[in-house]
Amino acid sequence: MTSPTVVILLGPPGAGKGTQARMLEEDFGLVQLSTGDLLRAAVASGSAAGQQARAVMEAGGLVSDDIVLAILRDRMAQPDVARGIILDGFPRTDAQAAALDGLLAGAGQRVNAAISLEVDDEAMVDRVAGRYTCGGCGEGYHDTFKQPAVAGVCDKCGGTGFKRRADDNAGTVRERLRAYHAQTAPLISYYDGKGVLKRIDAMGDIAAIRQTLGGIVAAVSAH
Repeated sequence: MTSPTVVILLGPPGAGKGTQARMLEEDFGLVQLSTGDLLRAAVASGSAAGQQARAVMEAGGLVSDDIVLAILRDRMAQPDVARGIILDGFPRTDAQAAALDGLLAGAGQRVNAAISLEVDDEAMVDRVAGRYTCGGCGEGYHDTFKQPAVAGVCDKCGGTGFKRRADDNAGTVRERLRAYHAQTAPLISYYDGKGVLKRIDAMGDIAAIRQTLGGIVAAVSAH
């Protein structure tokens, strides 16, 4: 039986993680799991870990790594992730990465690839400042790089309502990039040391990046 494939996407805001994750879902049947979505779903489900997370968040605290890992373990036991997962936003530190390795090992699994989407910081400022999404389905667009085929109409769902994040401005983006590099440098070293780090140039054409990513995932998928 094939083991579920576990892929981690690393990259600063605007590197295209969300767009490429959706494409990997389509191409390989993987399921993207972000920390925020996991927490919201767990709280809504009323699971034991979800109840713990709710109590911490209502008290204004930060949900501990142990709770996040418990929620992730519960999620990975569900049948829709049988082919594998794409993690976006977790782990963020080498301690979390080690804990994730322990969780996966307990299930006979491992991280198959940690893929770093590498970008030019100043180009990222331009890229992020121009992006917007469909208010209906969340499909991403950009003023320059990816406009809908029909102006004002989402290619994916046909919706006509679009939105921009208030923090998608040059100053905020530069600060987020600085924070990303500071926080992620240890992760790059961690996964490089494990022999699973892959680096790709994420400044090019979306379709070309999709092809490169797909090649990596196909090559590392566990058997």
